[in-house]
Order: sequence, then C-alpha cells, then structure tokens
Amino acid sequence: MLDREQAYYEAHKEELRAKYTGKKIIIAGDSIKGVYDTDGQAYRAAVQTMGLKSGTFMITDVDETGQEIIQRYMTRVYV
Repeated sequence: MLDREQAYYEAHKEELRAKYTGKKIIIAGDSIKGVYDTDGQAYRAAVQTMGLKSGTFMITDVDETGQEIIQRYMTRVYV
C-alpha cells in the first residue's frame, strides 16, 4: 500500500529537500498535493479540502538530514 507514493518520494527526495525542508508534504499517486507547516493542517487539507480517502495518500516531514518521517493514515482518526 502506498508503494507508488513512496517511489515518487524516493525519486524526487533531493528536489523536495531543496524546496520544502521543514514542511509537511502530501503525496498522492505520483504528485505533490500540498505543502503545510503541521501534520494536522496537512491531514485536514487532504481529507476535508481535497477529498482524499485515508490510505490513499502519505504525509511526509521533509528534513535536510534525510531522516524523514512518513505517516500513512489508514483511519479517519487524527489526534
């Protein structure tokens, strides 16, 4: 699940680091759907504004060190 999104991220990670370090990005399919400051903003935008369903997108924390945190949401619950 989300192999396509992970592959997109891996293929573009240097470009993404150059543009979005310190931000949270939403990847769905093989494109960036949004860039946000917090996980909550990104998740709400993905589900409420873009109408994406849980399990169809990933949110990653773009970090200059390469220690990105990838979050995959499988439920509608965000805490």
